[in-house]
Amino acid sequence: MDALLHDLTRLGLEQAREGLSALIEEKMALVGRDFGNEKKFRAIVESLPDMFGEGIDITGRRVSVIPRNDHAPEEMDALLTGLRDLRPWRKGPYGLFGIDIDTEWNSDVKWDRLAAHIAPLEGRRVLDIGASSGYYMFRMAAGQPEMVLGIDPQILFYFQYLALQKYLQIPDLYFIPAKMEELPPMGRYFDTIFCMGVIYHRKSPVDTLREIHSCLRPGGELVMETLIIEGDSETALFPEDRYAKMRNVFFIPTVPCLANWLKRAGFTNIRCVDVSPTTLAEQRKTDWVTTESLEMFLDPEDPTKTVEGYPAPIRAVVLADAE
Repeated sequence: MDALLHDLTRLGLEQAREGLSALIEEKMALVGRDFGNEKKFRAIVESLPDMFGEGIDITGRRVSVIPRNDHAPEEMDALLTGLRDLRPWRKGPYGLFGIDIDTEWNSDVKWDRLAAHIAPLEGRRVLDIGASSGYYMFRMAAGQPEMVLGIDPQILFYFQYLALQKYLQIPDLYFIPAKMEELPPMGRYFDTIFCMGVIYHRKSPVDTLREIHSCLRPGGELVMETLIIEGDSETALFPEDRYAKMRNVFFIPTVPCLANWLKRAGFTNIRCVDVSPTTLAEQRKTDWVTTESLEMFLDPEDPTKTVEGYPAPIRAVVLADAE
């Protein structure tokens, strides 16, 4: 976070300096607390051994630090222990010095669905809303953007990102453990905004899309991935209580309904580039996940439905341009 403060002028964020400085200082005070999960996670990251690899790979499915042949066994043991203490690992996969972090999501599957359709990222300013541990940020970095800012309020994900960046050391990536609504006004700064796996968690999706639109330059691109329900009607599912055991799911739209939300928020050139069911090859429980996963969210007698009786997860990738 302090790197972003240092680079505000270089990145052309002078007009947001006061607001970003206040936000970053608030979040740095949070992660620096001497109690609670922040203290525990910080201690884990600080205890990770100083190691250097032969290089990195951010172009393949597994974001990796390539091992050398001289890593001491005690270093590898300390690294494995620290990484496992940062579970659950949701988005990935990663490889650090030969240790494979087999995350809950094979997020490369989602990346492959959209990568060929989005505007080239070279030289662009990118915002990743709901960045998790930063997997998509690292994949974006291969496209040589000017900068990528990731935001996610989950403090564990921030420390997972710090652990990964300790070894990847990719420049021009920034992460703030914050919500979208906590960002100060930044003008229409970003060229591309990724919002993946987020909009169905918002009680007012159109307001969220308007917030996103206000951050995109005219002609900038929104890359949205979300749960949908099938159908040609302009409707949305509103679960009574939970969806796939998730309590914080509010609106799951059809693609035409999502398109209407985007139009009302000021987006044009709306196009759906992929619709795919979520399968056990993409999301599943592993040794790096300490909680339930997709298999436990589905009706054991009918996997086309969730345990609550709703349609099983289907996801769409939709692109749209800001007016």
